[in-house]
Amino acid sequence: MTYFLLVYLSVYSIAHYYAFHKIRMAFLPGRKASTGIIIFMAVMITAPIVVRLAERAGIETGARFWTYSSFTWMGLLFLFVTLAATVDVIRSVILATEKVLKRQPSKPKVSPRQLFAIQAIIVFAVYGYGLFEAANIRLQHIEIASPKILENTGRIRIAQISDVHLGLIVREERLNKIIARIKWANPDILVSTGDLVDGQLNHLTTEARLLAAVKPPLGKIAITGNHEFIAGQQDALDFTEKSGFTILRHQGIVIGGINIVGVDDPAAKSWGKEHAQSERDLLLAQPREQFTILLKHRPDINPDSLGLFDLQLSGHSHKGQIFPFNLLTWLFYPQRAGQLTKLNSGLLYLSRGTGTWGPPIRFLAPPEVTIIDLVHAK
Repeated sequence: MTYFLLVYLSVYSIAHYYAFHKIRMAFLPGRKASTGIIIFMAVMITAPIVVRLAERAGIETGARFWTYSSFTWMGLLFLFVTLAATVDVIRSVILATEKVLKRQPSKPKVSPRQLFAIQAIIVFAVYGYGLFEAANIRLQHIEIASPKILENTGRIRIAQISDVHLGLIVREERLNKIIARIKWANPDILVSTGDLVDGQLNHLTTEARLLAAVKPPLGKIAITGNHEFIAGQQDALDFTEKSGFTILRHQGIVIGGINIVGVDDPAAKSWGKEHAQSERDLLLAQPREQFTILLKHRPDINPDSLGLFDLQLSGHSHKGQIFPFNLLTWLFYPQRAGQLTKLNSGLLYLSRGTGTWGPPIRFLAPPEVTIIDLVHAK
């Protein structure tokens, strides 16, 4: 957590300094205005941390307002810095090319203030679309045929949700949309592949009741993500159980003639909850003749587990959530989100996620409820 805070404060402060530099170039603010801007930015940098500390101290007044405000600003800032930096890079390449070719440097056709205004308009337009995209939860359907699915069993339909991040921002309204998609698909099993909750568990009684009312005929299964531990392990587990889920923590269960195996997120190690049994040994203990699904929050592929499962369901990456952040997440998780990936043995499906973390928007990374139909194949 200390390392995360250091990285967060360093990167976020640099982004604010860059934005302040652009504001100063565009508007030439005086001393008082500059001081006001700096104070505002300092508040926005520290607000997410202060809100979390206040919650731990039992102070919840205004927590949702400050969380929504600070993360809205974070989204706007990220979009602006990305756009402005891209323009600066393109300008630098043009100037360097002109210098190499010994041409007269071209003069900017717009002033810094005009450029700032254009970029601000684009940023607000993208942010507005991002709010729409985040609210437009899609049904992503895939079908997998396997001889391990018995012919007399028929189709087994599984609905996967991942990275819902219920908390101060994702609340009852968004959850109702998610549940509507699930009910429309009418699955036999509902699985949550981690981060059902965010870092805050403020008054989620209504959300637990809404989830508990969803009762697929073969049950509901959940695993932990990293945010279950950030939110507080026991509180997160209690909420998940109240929501009607059976939690698999390095455990396997047979439902409807298929094996479902769930493992804890690696964040468990930081809290002294590492399991003695390896993932491979856990999978080896499952009936080999049955179709095996591995629920694993992060889309890490354990080479020792290959050949021991038929399908791995994961989340965590959000497909970057806001383009072009997906280019960064791709460095850590090169699997393509939103589609099946063939492994040396078995398949992986990486969900784009169902909710949002941080800024309440998505851009070119639409949220999804995944529907997996398992059918018999000769």
